[in-house]
Amino acid sequence: MIMNTEVCIVGAGPGGALLAYLLAKNNISTVLVERHSGIDKEFRGEHLNSEGEQLLKKHNLYEKVKEYGLLLMERVEYWSGNKIIKSILPQPDSEHVGIHVPQNHLLNVILKEANKYDNFKLLMGTRVSNLIEDQKGRYVGVKAIQDRTEITIHSSIIIGADGRFSTIRKLANIPTDIIKHGYDLLWAKVPKPISWDPTVRLTLINKQQLALFTQAGGFIQIGWNIEEGSFSKLRSKSFKPFVNQLIGAFPELTETVQQNIKSWSDFVLLNVQSSRSKTWVKDGLIIMGDAAHTMSPTAALGVNIAMKDADVLAEVIQEAIYNRDSSIVMLKKFENARREEVENLQEHQLIQETSFKHHFDVTL
Repeated sequence: MIMNTEVCIVGAGPGGALLAYLLAKNNISTVLVERHSGIDKEFRGEHLNSEGEQLLKKHNLYEKVKEYGLLLMERVEYWSGNKIIKSILPQPDSEHVGIHVPQNHLLNVILKEANKYDNFKLLMGTRVSNLIEDQKGRYVGVKAIQDRTEITIHSSIIIGADGRFSTIRKLANIPTDIIKHGYDLLWAKVPKPISWDPTVRLTLINKQQLALFTQAGGFIQIGWNIEEGSFSKLRSKSFKPFVNQLIGAFPELTETVQQNIKSWSDFVLLNVQSSRSKTWVKDGLIIMGDAAHTMSPTAALGVNIAMKDADVLAEVIQEAIYNRDSSIVMLKKFENARREEVENLQEHQLIQETSFKHHFDVTL
């Protein structure tokens, strides 16, 4: 099968999907390729900050997402000894300190809106296998596999929005520096008790951060920092003493934790790292979001930054398509507009991680 399009985006996460919608909306033919067969992915970035919220409102998507379901966080709480020692409340001009949006709600809305345009095509369950270059070394398309059928997609611009282990970045031979943070993260999810408010609750266990995020749909997402590389050692021991530390910190979770966390297999491990790619662009090709600059989980910035990338990149691509110019010089406008802010935020994440324990100095 052979397809022709102006833009081929690989990766249908929030950044890639939003970019596809914005391009299709502006009369640019767009093919969005996603290797998964569905969009129901667990433990992805699902928290919007005020900037992410404003981006959705800017593109008339927020109210549509709200209809699917989201949850406004009332406060951030720091806990020690079964009591609150510090709270962060919404600013006077805001009604929340963050928003939980299930990723499938967000993607359902964006993809539904994109599908209204005839110049948009979504290919699910499709894995990119190679890039296509012309005689001058400019990238002009991709080869992909869907149900054992090879698809050739010719495009003026290729976008790699395919996450921290980006296939597009690897195929384009873009070097990336990996930044380790000294910890890994265990995720779990349990139904919330009736009395549990829409909050982010933070505490220290064995000098490591434990975060509890209330979720839309009546759940609590647990994010538990552990020493980097220590999970295999933890798994060799009984999980009960480990989980009992959670119950000790928040006794009201005793029943739901005991019913829903019964073994180490009920946790999902995230090897925490951030990254900085040497460049985000080549002739005819761009990487964005985690593919270009993986963020750590701290402050749940990832989805917001990916959507801001999409917002900025959409304008650059429109200019490039209009001028029939997909050169590195043209596409570099995106990197020049975003790199400094992103790297500053990565530095701030590192500072937040090393200074987290100071929120509890009153009890030390």
